[in-house]
Amino acid sequence: MGRVSSYLHGTSGVEQRRLALLNRLVNQGSLRELGLRKGEKVLEVGSGLGHFAREMARQVGRRGRVLGIEQSRRQLLRARSTQSFSRAASLEFRQGDALHLPFEEEEWGSFDVVHARFLLEHLLDPPRAAEQMVRAVRPGGRIILEDDDHDLLRLDPEPEGFWRLWRAYMRVFRLLGNDPLVGRKLTRILLGAGALPRRNTWIFFGSCSGHPNFRAYLENLLGVLRGAREALLSRELIHATDLHKALRELRTWGRRPDASIWYAIAWAEARKPR
Repeated sequence: MGRVSSYLHGTSGVEQRRLALLNRLVNQGSLRELGLRKGEKVLEVGSGLGHFAREMARQVGRRGRVLGIEQSRRQLLRARSTQSFSRAASLEFRQGDALHLPFEEEEWGSFDVVHARFLLEHLLDPPRAAEQMVRAVRPGGRIILEDDDHDLLRLDPEPEGFWRLWRAYMRVFRLLGNDPLVGRKLTRILLGAGALPRRNTWIFFGSCSGHPNFRAYLENLLGVLRGAREALLSRELIHATDLHKALRELRTWGRRPDASIWYAIAWAEARKPR
């Protein structure tokens, strides 16, 4: 969205299934930190398949409203196809650009909460997107950013060849104009956009062997790396043999009784000055 550098993972059916899985894993933590109230008017920038927008709509209830902005027509169609899930709130999906939000003049400054998750890492100009979000929220309203800092990821015991593959993944991120470390910069970005930072925290995104969700976390990680395979190989950042071996080792590692994934999603919240 918004001069997207290049979305590394595409919008294939396989990627959409991975995104649906990712939403199931992370949504409850995001909702807990958001603390939405009944009747609030919420904007989500980069709403994807609409999974989280629907969860937020349930939170704000009949008197609330959730508007999701998504640039990908394919994902927008999927989101709209399940839009009639509930009449508990007003829910709308609109095609648009994160750097030029598709609003009429009277819509600017009308939202109580603006939220974006896993968006800024895929933009060439994250500060510009944050400025649009600050403009969209009402005075005193909240702007919440959630994003990745890929350097945080740790697997223990570390599978053979994994760190080399992960470093190559972060490098291809940069070559495509993305920022794999944007999570640590969220507070700075919000302040630069004219908002007043209020708090920051982490949403834990990990698991260990023996936990019911461990297999889902492992499949998400494998999906991330498989989705980047073409970009990695075409830029010769890793040899095909090494990539495929590392993926095999990772899957084998997932059967260990002591395997653990350690990661966290960066969260930053700010308010628009009154």
